[in-house]
Amino acid sequence: MEMPELTRAIAAAASVAASLDLAADDAIVLHNSNKLALRLTPCDVFARVAPEGQEVAQREIELAQRLAEVGSPVAALEPRVDPLVYKRDGFAITLWVYYEPAAPDISPADFANALEQLHVGMRKVDVPIPRFTDRIAEAQELVANPSLSPELAEADRAFLRSRLESLRQAIEDRGAPEQLLHGEPHPGNLLSTNDGPLFIDFETCCRGPVEFDLAHVPEAVCDHYPNIDQALLDDCRQLVLAMVAAWRWDINDQFPNRTHYGEEFLRLLRAGPPWPTLDAIA
Repeated sequence: MEMPELTRAIAAAASVAASLDLAADDAIVLHNSNKLALRLTPCDVFARVAPEGQEVAQREIELAQRLAEVGSPVAALEPRVDPLVYKRDGFAITLWVYYEPAAPDISPADFANALEQLHVGMRKVDVPIPRFTDRIAEAQELVANPSLSPELAEADRAFLRSRLESLRQAIEDRGAPEQLLHGEPHPGNLLSTNDGPLFIDFETCCRGPVEFDLAHVPEAVCDHYPNIDQALLDDCRQLVLAMVAAWRWDINDQFPNRTHYGEEFLRLLRAGPPWPTLDAIA
């Protein structure tokens, strides 16, 4: 978010907290992109803020509750208030427990174990969730519509459109088992806490093969995750590169230096394997 939207979003989160008798005299920005992550103090609450109509916050709350019930490693909702989506000044706000970062960083083995535990828990949760192919379709729509991605050159548009479709078909043709997934379990969505590694941000949950989730994590993490289909993982890594490339060309994308990264992802797709992981590119 950019000023003045950022200022309004912070004020909205603080106002909601105050209305719930949570003291929020200050707000520390933890992450700022299309959505905002804040630490509200002195109440010590983690607030997620998104423009109304651009969030699936209610689904995220329900999933977090269901996953906690089956013992999955997920961050908890703020227990001092009702687990609701609070609306204020055009923003949707959810409130979560704030966890002080624990040292040291999460090891690849612990990361893999937490992700495996999450997947086990997700197999116990039966909720209506879109397939991973719906996310591909969103990327395809961005690429196909010049009004949504006006800076994307026509040659790159044709290349990206073809690659997204061929990868979707290749992954579906493999017929791998599918289950509920996190959708984007990258290191930024795994907290190192005194309670162990905990996943956050369930807005991107979808159904698909576990290799789709693994395509978002560092290579060293995959080395510790059991029974990976390496060929399928390679396809999913390439697919993630193609989808992220599409999102960086979205006219409404607020990722820093988005054009630079859009060009870099296209270059990597054209360069061919081995396909890098997202953390290596960042």
